[in-house]
Amino acid sequence: MTFVPKLAKTLLSAAAIALAATSAFAATITVGGKNFTEQLIIAEITKQLLGSKGYTVDKKDGMGTKIVRAALENGEVDLYWEYTGTSLITFNKVTERLSPEETYNRVKQLDGEKGLVWLAPSTANNTYAYVVKPGNAKTEGLETISDLAKAYNDGKPILMGTTAEFPKRPDGLIGLQEVYGFEAGRANVRPMDLGLAYNALANGDLDTIAAQATDGQIAALGLKVLKDDKGFFPNYALTPVVRKQVLDEHPDLKDTLEAVSTKLDDATMQRLNSEVDVERKTIEAVAADYLKSLGM
Repeated sequence: MTFVPKLAKTLLSAAAIALAATSAFAATITVGGKNFTEQLIIAEITKQLLGSKGYTVDKKDGMGTKIVRAALENGEVDLYWEYTGTSLITFNKVTERLSPEETYNRVKQLDGEKGLVWLAPSTANNTYAYVVKPGNAKTEGLETISDLAKAYNDGKPILMGTTAEFPKRPDGLIGLQEVYGFEAGRANVRPMDLGLAYNALANGDLDTIAAQATDGQIAALGLKVLKDDKGFFPNYALTPVVRKQVLDEHPDLKDTLEAVSTKLDDATMQRLNSEVDVERKTIEAVAADYLKSLGM
């Protein structure tokens, strides 16, 4: 039997702990993200947060909705932040009207069957919203999306700015036209970057935008939001979604990510988006300042 001095045992134990810690810290997490400001911000927040916890983070943002979801399902991405309404309608083809809580529970169940885990949702609801600029003669007096639909049906050439995806989405223009009974017409729909769309609306080159409710420019430009009077758009709670295999290997991710998701609300996301889009701060700086404000 080999005798090992007490000091040697202590050193061996310390070395084993250090090796285990190094192994954990060496873990690489791939964080996905979509191609608009809010998603770029939340992906960077996630990268910096996980980096501070010792993870090596590979950030792959700037992707389209279907592309980043496919990357999550096939393992190219380990986690990203998705919207409950997007998963409900676009990925799970659920068309019934559900409350925010029902929407979350349904996507948690359906995506769970695919090996995807929805963590605690935020209260930041980035649903779609039609906005107009006060003083525009073509949209003056419009209060609701029904009013907008009537204007199109009356033949008014209202120019609509949208993201590239919105006209093709069942929870976008396709479904909206069916529910509200109108057709905008291809000549009136201008797919473009939302940042450019806000500039065009401010300059009078567009008459309305299919915007996102947490966009910082809405308040900054003094825009008016038309009421979704038929309740077409579902709840879009911003939520971290992680592959189950990854969460099983790194269970600490749950508490780490939920420490952020449970604190995000509409006002916070509008402020962060505005800091980037209106104040022209860098995404990295906005993410770092937000984490500092949370003590992270």
